[in-house]
Amino acid sequence: MFEWFIGLRYLRAKHKHGFISLISLISVAGITVGVIALIVVLSVYSGFTEGLRDQILGVNSHIIVQQLSGTISSHQLAREQILTVKDVTGATPYLYAQTLLSGSGGGSGVVLRGLDPATAENVVGLSKQMIAGSIEELNQDQAVRVPKIILGKHLAKELRVGVDDRVRLISPSGPLTPMGIIPKVKTCLVSGIFETGMFEYDSTLAYMSLSNVQDFLGIGDLAHGIEVAVVRKELGRADQIAKKITEKLGPGFIAKDWMAMNSNLFAAFKLEKIGMFIAMTLIILVAALNIISALVMVVMEKSKDIAILKSMGATSRSIMKIFFLQGLVIAIAGTTIGVLGGLGLCELLSRYKFIELPSNVYPMTTLPIKVLPLDVTIIAVSSVVITLLATLYPSWKASTVHPAEVLS
Repeated sequence: MFEWFIGLRYLRAKHKHGFISLISLISVAGITVGVIALIVVLSVYSGFTEGLRDQILGVNSHIIVQQLSGTISSHQLAREQILTVKDVTGATPYLYAQTLLSGSGGGSGVVLRGLDPATAENVVGLSKQMIAGSIEELNQDQAVRVPKIILGKHLAKELRVGVDDRVRLISPSGPLTPMGIIPKVKTCLVSGIFETGMFEYDSTLAYMSLSNVQDFLGIGDLAHGIEVAVVRKELGRADQIAKKITEKLGPGFIAKDWMAMNSNLFAAFKLEKIGMFIAMTLIILVAALNIISALVMVVMEKSKDIAILKSMGATSRSIMKIFFLQGLVIAIAGTTIGVLGGLGLCELLSRYKFIELPSNVYPMTTLPIKVLPLDVTIIAVSSVVITLLATLYPSWKASTVHPAEVLS
């Protein structure tokens, strides 16, 4: 194909026309930088989204089942029915209460979470987050008067307590006396400390056994709801599984999946990812403008060559193909180098983790990287398409050259 031969010759301009080659190199560099930036930025956003999802699901369950009345009295029966639903791997009752917790270093408001240690293992990831003690220690003998409690790392640090230290649990809703409502105070023994990596959870969350929280709140054998875990590969279908659970339990029950409970957060991440894709694509558009200017200058400088080729029998389509192939070479070169550079940079960031993040601001301690093949494919295809579109006008301009006018 003589079009390939001539197109590559035009890319390697002579010394007196080296400026054209320089613009071609700048165009390749612009595409490369744009592709690298897009791959790294979208990989960081994907890493943040997946990391945040894992952090949330490490503390919360995949599905929460509640009763419209507010509490579930027959939670054991409901749990057994939920376990019969396909793709459900575990279910455990829970209680939530906002209370005050005081230690040697002061006091703090906490969210007290009651769980059943016997059934919570397959639902919540607390056992994997323990840095001191274990979740099994919440399964204590009822004869023991001092209940055990598990605190978040930052909460324990704020209260200046550790394992085997005692803290006081204070409930604002106590018994009514002639002097008014007296807060209910209960002394607890710190049996463990956990760390989720999310400052919000580690500084405000505390765990106790379900029976001890029921006794502290004085509500009897009730639960606020049932937490449900599903098969890992079916997380994207959690909403459909939640619908099956409500159908199984009958009217009066509702089920919310993790996507619905955090819809605003993940919708914001998705919108930001689209916005960053558009912003980074502008870098490739700038490189495409350089390609237009470079090819237009080549057409102006090679107009006599084009006229000679046409007078020798070259068709307008062949002339257009010559300059289109120049743009194709620039597009493939820039995109290939950019993809390799972007994947290499992502690998370095993922392996060595030399960019640290403040734990009290972000849910991760290092910059998260998650390369999605679909994102890389979309970036590569978009880069090539934008670059080829930029070659259409110069290629058409070259094909309209009239030999008689140029050679006269």
